[in-house]
Amino acid sequence: MHIRPATADDAIGMSVVLRSLTAAGLRTRPDSPEFALQNYIAPADGILCSVAESEAGAVLGLQSLKRASPGNPYGVTPGWGIIGTHICPDATRQGIGKALFVATLDAARDAGLTDIDATIGADNAQGLAYYEAMGFRTYRRMEGAVCKRFTLSGASHGRSVSQES
Repeated sequence: MHIRPATADDAIGMSVVLRSLTAAGLRTRPDSPEFALQNYIAPADGILCSVAESEAGAVLGLQSLKRASPGNPYGVTPGWGIIGTHICPDATRQGIGKALFVATLDAARDAGLTDIDATIGADNAQGLAYYEAMGFRTYRRMEGAVCKRFTLSGASHGRSVSQES
């Protein structure tokens, strides 16, 4: 497995991952290559989108990090990061999410973020467990979703992190 920044050439492979999640009943949002390009690879507020690819070059998962802008759809504090993680159901439990988060943390520090929000469907037990394992802690709830927060200490380039309970 290899972790690298996503490029426009990854839109189709990312869409395959998103469609596999839709087919498994784990996703309800759009899953087209155009959606992947506009919302993950090249959004106006994007910081980093990474892909995990197999030795054969297939996209196994992706993780995006955006900067929250005023009026964002999740109600996240402007200036925080917003993270999204999507792993192909056939590729779970292989350390992909953890490896993606290493790259995301470096990008978050480089971008000077102090906090990262993960808004997860309240019925997404696997997603909730993943973010909890990465150090995110619940800080608020909305209808149908749990919002978890990861707080970075020394966000500029420090390596120590702390989490809020």
